[in-house]
Amino acid sequence: MTERGKDALDDGPDHFTVGPSALHWEGDTLVIDVNEITVPLPSRLRGQIRFTPDVGQTTQFALDTTERHHWWPYAPFGRISAHFEKPNLSWEGHGYADTNTGTAALEADFSGWTWSRATVDDGAVMFYEPQERAGAHKTIVFHVGSDGTLTHRQAPQRVDLKKGFWGVARDTRSEDPTQTRITQTFVDAPFYTRDALQMVLDGRPCPAVHESLNLDRFASPIVKLMLPFKMPRRAHWPR
Repeated sequence: MTERGKDALDDGPDHFTVGPSALHWEGDTLVIDVNEITVPLPSRLRGQIRFTPDVGQTTQFALDTTERHHWWPYAPFGRISAHFEKPNLSWEGHGYADTNTGTAALEADFSGWTWSRATVDDGAVMFYEPQERAGAHKTIVFHVGSDGTLTHRQAPQRVDLKKGFWGVARDTRSEDPTQTRITQTFVDAPFYTRDALQMVLDGRPCPAVHESLNLDRFASPIVKLMLPFKMPRRAHWPR
């Protein structure tokens, strides 16, 4: 996406618009309208994504000891569809939505984190492990059932995964390291990776999505100079 100035922003209780792209709620469905120019090779990216949660949950989690940062996985699972004109593609599948909020820059309070979400027979299991600069290390693990009931769980053992191309460390939680592996890489950037995994929970292999974030890398002046080539900045936008 493109970073834009304050003139491009319009937000309210049920909508959020930045330039030509926007999010809004239609009843229980989150509608995302995308209208952007891709980088580094310019082409039009235009289409709509619709996400309807199957169940919601209200628990929010403090990520740091001072409670300046919170995470809310408000839609643990749901139905998602994507229909694009440019390029011409469509698909439907299984979705998830959450939100992070905070009153300070992430790199000021954290050196990084890992996060995973696994699909299991009776819902989803999520892991969040932020590393605070003050030294605290928190492990959040819970299961959300098909009725939205949240149950905290014991974390299985830590399993190291292969580092990303740029050297970002990756690890997850799984009951069996021998059956835990990366099955597909979606993003492999200098400070962030996002992958599909197979992990083992409750004695069964299950699919998961995983991310690793290195905020020491993100805070690097060299990396920040690189960001506009991936996510260009446009200060002005006509209302």
